[in-house]
Amino acid sequence: MTHDRIHARKPTHDLERWSVGTIESITDRDGHCVFEVRTAAGETIELVVTTAIRELVLRRLDLADDESPIGSHVWYRQHGG
Repeated sequence: MTHDRIHARKPTHDLERWSVGTIESITDRDGHCVFEVRTAAGETIELVVTTAIRELVLRRLDLADDESPIGSHVWYRQHGG
C-alpha cells in the first residue's frame, strides 16, 4: 500500500508541493491510520499513513496530554501529489 505524507510542522523544502489542512478526525482502518483533513477549499480528504507516522505527527503537534488533535493544522501531500 502506498501512503500519503503528513507533517505537523511546515515543511522546509518543496513548499509548493505541500498543502495545509485541518484535522477533522483520526481513525484506524485495516492496520493503518486515516486522518480526515479539511482542505483550504473546504473539502474533506482522507490521508492514509502508518501508525508510526500517526504517533510522530501527534507528538510533534505539541499538544497537552488532555488536548485533542482535532482542529490542528497539518501539511500534507496525497500519494501522487
